[in-house]
Amino acid sequence: MLSELTANEGRATNCRALANDGFVITCEHGGNRIPALYRDLFQAQQPLLDTHQGYDPGALVMARALAKAMAAPLVASTVSRLLVDLNRSVGHPRLHCEATRKAPAEVRQRILKHYFQPYRAQAERIVRQAIAEHGRVIHLSSHSFTPELDGKVREADIGLLYDPARPGEADLCERWKASLKACAPDLTVRRNYPYAGKGDGLAAWFRRHLPPSAYVGIELEVNQKHVVRAGRHWTALREVIVESLCRALASRCARISA
Repeated sequence: MLSELTANEGRATNCRALANDGFVITCEHGGNRIPALYRDLFQAQQPLLDTHQGYDPGALVMARALAKAMAAPLVASTVSRLLVDLNRSVGHPRLHCEATRKAPAEVRQRILKHYFQPYRAQAERIVRQAIAEHGRVIHLSSHSFTPELDGKVREADIGLLYDPARPGEADLCERWKASLKACAPDLTVRRNYPYAGKGDGLAAWFRRHLPPSAYVGIELEVNQKHVVRAGRHWTALREVIVESLCRALASRCARISA
C-alpha cells in the first residue's frame, strides 16, 4: 500500500546533487484567487472558483515539495486560471474564460500585462539562467487532473506529459515511470495522459525557443482523488513522487558513468 512506502521528505533534499542539470519548478494553476479589481466579473461564477475550472487542487503543494527536493527555484501563481490561463498561449481560445472574454479589450490587455506577461517573463528568465549555469535545464511543471471528465473515469493516478520527439524528455519519463512502479506498484502511471504532452502550454512554448540539448520539459499530472483524500495518504504520495524522481535521476547518472 502507498502508506507503507512513505519516505522522510528530508531524504530527498539532496536529490538535486544526483544530476548535473539545472532544475526549475513551475505551477501555473496554483490557486483560485481573483484580484479585487476583477471580482465583479466573476459574481456569477463564484462556485467555479473552488473547482478544477478555477485551479489545480494539490498542484502547488506538490510543486513546493519538488522545489525543496531539487533545491530548485519555484515559479508559481495563485491567480485563478479563470482570470487568465498561464498555461495557454496568447490567442488560444481558452486563454480567458467566458467572463473575461466578454470584458472590454483594454481590460483583457491589462490582465495580460499584470499577470500573464510577468509570469512568463520570470519563468523564461529563470530557465535561461539555469541553462547558462548548467548547460541544460529540467523544467517540471506541476498540475492535477479530475478523476472523471464528461462521465468518463480517468484511468491513471499519475500522468507524465512530454514531447515524444525530444529524446531527453522521453528518456526521463520512461525512467521516472519505471521508478514510480518500483516505489509504488499499486499506482497506475501513464505517459502523455490524460493530455497530450506536446499540446499548447508553457513547456511547448519553451520547446519552440530552446533546443532539446538545452531544455527538457515535463508536466506532472496528479489525479485529484489523491488530493481529496488528504492526510497521510496525500503526504505519502508526494513523498513517493519525489523519491521516485530521485531514483530516476540516480539511474541516469549510473548509466552515464558506467
